[in-house]
Amino acid sequence: MLDNPVYVTAIILALLAVGELVSIVTKAYVPSLLVAFLGYLGLIWTGVLPPSLVPESALATAGSVVVGAVITHMGTLIPARQIREQWKAILIALAGAVLAAGLLLAVITPIFGYATAVAGTGPVTGGIIAYVLTAEGLAARGLDDLVVIPALVLGLQSLVGMPLANVLLRRYAVRFRDAGAGSAGGHGGAPPVTMLPDDAGALRTAAAAGTSRTSLAAPRRPLALPERFSEPTILLLLLFVGSAVATFLDGLTGLNYGIYCLLIGLGGQLLGIFPERSMEKANSFGIGMIAVVVVVLASMSEVTFADVTRAFVPVLVILVVGSVGIMIGGALVSRLLGWDPYRGMPVALTALFGFPGDYLLCQEIARSVGRDEDERKAILDEILTPMLVGGFATVTTSSIVIASILVGTI
Repeated sequence: MLDNPVYVTAIILALLAVGELVSIVTKAYVPSLLVAFLGYLGLIWTGVLPPSLVPESALATAGSVVVGAVITHMGTLIPARQIREQWKAILIALAGAVLAAGLLLAVITPIFGYATAVAGTGPVTGGIIAYVLTAEGLAARGLDDLVVIPALVLGLQSLVGMPLANVLLRRYAVRFRDAGAGSAGGHGGAPPVTMLPDDAGALRTAAAAGTSRTSLAAPRRPLALPERFSEPTILLLLLFVGSAVATFLDGLTGLNYGIYCLLIGLGGQLLGIFPERSMEKANSFGIGMIAVVVVVLASMSEVTFADVTRAFVPVLVILVVGSVGIMIGGALVSRLLGWDPYRGMPVALTALFGFPGDYLLCQEIARSVGRDEDERKAILDEILTPMLVGGFATVTTSSIVIASILVGTI
């Protein structure tokens, strides 16, 4: 009976929904993916689900097709104006990811082997897409037994990243408050964040850009798609064409398709071929990410309890070393750019948890550190913009590039 696609879909969505509920209740401190992963493995280990069910389902096939389009969409997430306005936050976030990758390869390789180091590096420096690229690379090289490492890193990383970012960012918020947050002069931080409750995607973009509603309109691009043609079907076609071109270039050059997808998305957005947040405008990002999660679950279907037990120590070491590398990179570049390291290190640490953890963390800190409404607003305006932009930079760019390059070196 469970081989019916309707039942498979319902089971997977139930796992994801439970994960989201737990994440909401715990204010994102318990990651939704960790709950979904453990729930899925529990169903397999107890015999409720056969291991072959999800990998052989139509959902897994659809998910593998969608990955390229989602990565292409990632290239459209950060508008060019944000790079100009928040270039320091982006550089700090990227520096943290790059230094963490180098430190992981240097420390983990002599202890657990190069393949293990690569398996953990991609997810530490970003998110779920980096995991998918890493898992694909491991499977292609017959290293299926190592897939549990990036899966556990992905599930556990926010449990490490959010408390660290909380402590560091809270200290900066206290300094900022005591220096006159809420006064007329303030610290000259980011522009006020405009909330757009009628559109969740616009909410994130407005917050990340630190701009008002009226300034959200992007300058006209050379090949801009006329507004009347911006229909979901046309936007999805463009994303899948970009994915197809990237796949062709992968076969032609041997360079991972993820990098090409990212470059096509970014270049297409700058030229106007893709609108900003293309998949969201096609009303398809939610279902696209669910399809990607299905790919993740499918890759974990052969993982046993013994595999998890065996991988636990390497994963803990990877998380510790990766977090240290991220903080060192963030602190060094913060100093070079004239930022307080207690502001820069949390920006770099967003690689470990991303949205919505960064948004919720900033809200909690502003609410608890600010002594009145003016101080709370000033603190939120100061910390939210770079935190969101840093998270977007790592998840949409650095982690994909790092994972794509490293898996090719195994």
